[in-house]
Amino acid sequence: MNGISVKTVLLALLLTLVGCSDQKELTYIPPEGVILAFGDSLTQGVGSRDNGDYPAQLQQLTGRKVINAGVSGELSAEGLQRLPALLDQHQPALLILLEGGNDILQNRNKAQLKQNLARMIEAAQQRQIDIVFIGVPEKALFSNSAPLYQELAEQYQLVFEPAVIAELLRDAQYKSDPVHFNNRGYTALAVRIESLLKEHNAL
Repeated sequence: MNGISVKTVLLALLLTLVGCSDQKELTYIPPEGVILAFGDSLTQGVGSRDNGDYPAQLQQLTGRKVINAGVSGELSAEGLQRLPALLDQHQPALLILLEGGNDILQNRNKAQLKQNLARMIEAAQQRQIDIVFIGVPEKALFSNSAPLYQELAEQYQLVFEPAVIAELLRDAQYKSDPVHFNNRGYTALAVRIESLLKEHNAL
């Protein structure tokens, strides 16, 4: 029995490691490389002050230019229209995609949200631009991110952060209002993204 249990545990561990190895690694971003932070109010930095938005803080942490391409109130359909021109204009080494919160808050069709996000991902991948994908939670207290984000991350083999937005929104010390962060929250988000970039060899 013990032998079987050990073999089972080892097999499960091996499968986990194999699954991890399938996740796409990121290309190293040289010092002159550009990161495009794309999304809605959480990218723009609503609730922050004195350059406390996460792209500004990520720029300080990484030493790379980080462009804040956040638009407060944006729906994913609007983001889909906006993104390709920005990719062509800035030619970033990396896209950080944090989009869809307004669709979820407004109870928009999730299948359409998923399709819009998929087309954004494809727009970047067609240009050979790496992506860090940030999951947005559902309107539920203990939700990490809506399942469609995990599904897209697996489908497109993306470097994915499923929990940081939900974790920060569950803690009042990081928030300026129910759905936005304060400087402390945006700092925590920037630190987590920097950690992801290091974990996946982008820095």
